[in-house]
Amino acid sequence: MTRLITHLRHVAIGVPDLARARAFYSAEWGLAETVTDTGLSFLAAVGSPEQYVLRLRETTDKRIDLISFGAARPADVDALAERLARAGVTIVSEPGTVSTPGGGYGFRFFDNEGRTVEVSCDVAQREHRRIEETEAIPVRLSHVVINSADPEGTVDFYTRYLSFAVSDILTHPNIGNAMWFMRCNSWHHSFAIARGPHPSLHHASFEMRGIDEYMRGTGRLLRLGVEKIWGPGRHKAGNNTFSYFLDPQGNTIEYTTELEVLDEDTWHPGLHDFSDPEVSDQWGTANKMDEFVAARSFNDLDKGLFVAPPV
Repeated sequence: MTRLITHLRHVAIGVPDLARARAFYSAEWGLAETVTDTGLSFLAAVGSPEQYVLRLRETTDKRIDLISFGAARPADVDALAERLARAGVTIVSEPGTVSTPGGGYGFRFFDNEGRTVEVSCDVAQREHRRIEETEAIPVRLSHVVINSADPEGTVDFYTRYLSFAVSDILTHPNIGNAMWFMRCNSWHHSFAIARGPHPSLHHASFEMRGIDEYMRGTGRLLRLGVEKIWGPGRHKAGNNTFSYFLDPQGNTIEYTTELEVLDEDTWHPGLHDFSDPEVSDQWGTANKMDEFVAARSFNDLDKGLFVAPPV
């Protein structure tokens, strides 16, 4: 099946305390607020041409508002919408003009567990710049990972209908397959699906310029007293670095760098047993992956399932 999705654009989350979230992501995490509206904040990565990589919306309950992916042209958006409609997938909004910053042409739908997903094209690029040496702010949104109560079904949905490919799988002797790394281009993963007790956000990951900037950003957050969950270290699957923190709403977010770029014609998915410590952390510098770390990543049950955001 032809792949019609080109890349990850942004993630939008609902937060009960918008003012605190805005302050954290701009003053501490290193994003740049570009547009604000009543109850909304759009935050860009300075090094990315995307209009924004994170959208915050004030809500009663913490939730994923939507996950947004890019397409190359309107015909691809239309073809994907038609493919999903034929399969009985609920279309939230038919293909048409996008009303958020940058405009464009897109549509929204519910995935198999009720998350809202957006696919768009022709969004105006934002003026951006090269991130300089020692500048410890995100270059781009790297990937989004979700928890799923039916991970096999969710993997099937994204591969069958959206043409994502599995790059690698984390497995464990006691629980079997636990995480599927999914790609829509040559990056090892732009999206991943984790086995969890309920659908929720597992984490959102932001790419840094390089190892030095990644470590400087990690150190800045530690000095500011932001709660670190896991890291710093380097994963085996994807070969990327990781430092996981909690935002003020309890969402897990990550600084990373050096995510692997694959030759898609020759790559074959691997099974990585994370009971082997080197699978979780090749360097051996991170705190142990234990029940505490895992539980913090389960997050709260997503209250936005099958409830599309108003914007």
